[in-house]
Amino acid sequence: MRVGFGYDSHRFDSARPLVLGGVVFPDHPGLTGHSDADAVCHAITDAILGAAALGDIGRHFPPSDDRWKGADSIDLLERAVALLAGQGDRVVNVDVTVICQTPKIGPRVDEMRGRLAGALRVDTDFVSVKGKTNEQLGWIGRSEGIGVHAVALIERSSTSRPARETPPAAP
Repeated sequence: MRVGFGYDSHRFDSARPLVLGGVVFPDHPGLTGHSDADAVCHAITDAILGAAALGDIGRHFPPSDDRWKGADSIDLLERAVALLAGQGDRVVNVDVTVICQTPKIGPRVDEMRGRLAGALRVDTDFVSVKGKTNEQLGWIGRSEGIGVHAVALIERSSTSRPARETPPAAP
């Protein structure tokens, strides 16, 4: 078992739709970013890639590459899960905290869990999404954007990689 941590944040952008966890929040400003700026998917992607020691989202889907301009972040998350599967890893569970003053996350949690579970290839029981405010403190508290923390547990197949030899003990 391996654990990874992910974080992402974006400023609000009224010219874009808000997408969080693959779910569109109508009537709310979106987020700035090269892809669809889904900060929930980005934080989870970083968490699972980190747990697998595969780098971060920018390494695999760089904002300098026009292929990812406007990309659906659920698709990017699915691609990251496929990278894990390619080396014999699988996601066990994820836990996500969305930090924002608005929108209210609670009413859309089940929908987000369903979209994320599909991308992660797990049952919804293994996906947790929570919303927290920042008690009106700082840039998040002033409703300038959103921050997201994610933790992922992955499991490595015992046949996916040969065991590394233990180095000899120091004299």
